[in-house]
Amino acid sequence: MNKLSDIIASLEKKLAIILMFAMALIVSLAVIFRSANAPLFWAGEVSIFLLIYITFIGGSLGLKYKTQASVSLLTDMLPGTINKAVSFLAHILMLIFMAILLFYCFKWILSPSVGIQKSSAILLPMWIPYSILPIGFLFASIHLISNLLDVTKRSETK
Repeated sequence: MNKLSDIIASLEKKLAIILMFAMALIVSLAVIFRSANAPLFWAGEVSIFLLIYITFIGGSLGLKYKTQASVSLLTDMLPGTINKAVSFLAHILMLIFMAILLFYCFKWILSPSVGIQKSSAILLPMWIPYSILPIGFLFASIHLISNLLDVTKRSETK
């Protein structure tokens, strides 16, 4: 599972770089064209979609590398075995939460109402920008399972 998590993280990093570069380029071009009195009508919408994709990819990477904000004052004071049990329970709860989110995301995106929606500026089918939700949650779940296995291995070796 660690190998799959590493492959996904590598893909996410490359995708985030590409999307950030594209967003910076589009926003810069939008400013230049607006100065020339020929605004790009689609630039705002596309940059918002790109930012949303980058946010979900970054959130997934945050779970992979455990860089999300946390208050660990109490857990740092716990003895080793209790600390590992709390970490194990936290990962299980996060996975349950991710499973619920994934279930409702797929249910929502596959609903007929989303199938007919189009974005306002470029008329992109809205299932395309919305698809980052299940993709991001699925990748985050894979990273969480990998981290959970690491916690389990740590508790077995000590």
